[in-house]
Amino acid sequence: MTAAFRSPAVSPVAVPGPSASGPAAPVLAAKGLSARYGQVQALAPLDFEVGSGELVAVLGPNGAGKSTLLRAILGLVATGGEVSFQGTVLPRRNPAAVASRGVVLVPEGRGIFGPMTVAENLELGAWSLGGGRRSRVAQERRLSWVFELFPRLKERLGQTAGSMSGGEQQMLAIGRALMADPKILLLDEPSLGLAPRVTEEILETLGVLNRSGLPVVLVEQRAPSALKLANRAYLLSLGRLAAVLDPREVQSHDQLAQYYFA
Repeated sequence: MTAAFRSPAVSPVAVPGPSASGPAAPVLAAKGLSARYGQVQALAPLDFEVGSGELVAVLGPNGAGKSTLLRAILGLVATGGEVSFQGTVLPRRNPAAVASRGVVLVPEGRGIFGPMTVAENLELGAWSLGGGRRSRVAQERRLSWVFELFPRLKERLGQTAGSMSGGEQQMLAIGRALMADPKILLLDEPSLGLAPRVTEEILETLGVLNRSGLPVVLVEQRAPSALKLANRAYLLSLGRLAAVLDPREVQSHDQLAQYYFA
């Protein structure tokens, strides 16, 4: 598979990056956040934050609670504690209201609409922008940016999404999320089922998005690749926060593995 994207010439994201004089101010902050499915507690209370312009990785083995953390932030599961975004507490159990604030999720498994075309999937992503001339201009601007990141999508506009390769479908899932004009992007296992080279290309694009000023939360099992991009990493184990890591201080796979089995 040849390279399918490149860095956009101009960023449409108006989010300030971290200050060189100190840590980034939190744009997303969770305090005592917990989650349960019925009577089963899937996520023990934890604190979690993302600074403006940061890419934060969430790591851990299967069943660690990584996806549950994203679901708790979005309000897709019963939670305790609170989550605030840009200084405002997000509503519980109201994912549409959370998404309308600009907190946008690319779900595990991509969640694209297979029988629909690439163009129709992208149009659905822009639905939250509403109607009117200003909205159409904004949609065209977002679409142009998506095509700069993923030229392959422009080539596949009339193709049904379900007939594309796994890597192309992941590009579409990210592109559709970008059409919603996110203020922070949450991604759940974007490398799942992809070949290593395609994974590196997808993660490289996430780095481009983050360097443009877009805060990113990346749930990922391929820890070494995620750590190359991250400003900070939260490591979960059995539904609990095992460690908060500075990627620069992780010297080896063995050092990282000790947290997985703590």
